[in-house]
Amino acid sequence: MTDPIIHTPYAAAHHRKAADVLPFIDRYISKKEQEIAEIEQMVERYETRRMKEERAYQSMSTLRRLLAGKKPDHHLAVEYIHFVKKPMEKVRELRQEIENVRSIQQSAGLNDIISVSSDLASELNG
Repeated sequence: MTDPIIHTPYAAAHHRKAADVLPFIDRYISKKEQEIAEIEQMVERYETRRMKEERAYQSMSTLRRLLAGKKPDHHLAVEYIHFVKKPMEKVRELRQEIENVRSIQQSAGLNDIISVSSDLASELNG
């Protein structure tokens, strides 16, 4: 009915033989680079849409601008944080992860034991 809980030490859970990790690194890097490209496209689409909205608002007559109204500055700031700042922080994290993985790839020999991130460890297991 109740199975014993097996605890694996944290250090053992994320240390792997380099021979097991190295074949997966190129695929992992390409997956992360694809994710970066998607995030950058999303940010670019937002900025393009935002510029179009601003140009449309500026091209309106004074009366139409008065009736149409404009988003308050704090709304624009929240949109910027949501659509630009947070995704670009994620891009920086992904690029740092890629650099870490590349350093593992370049410095590890086949018989070395290396420490891998939890993302890479889950990629290896899955």
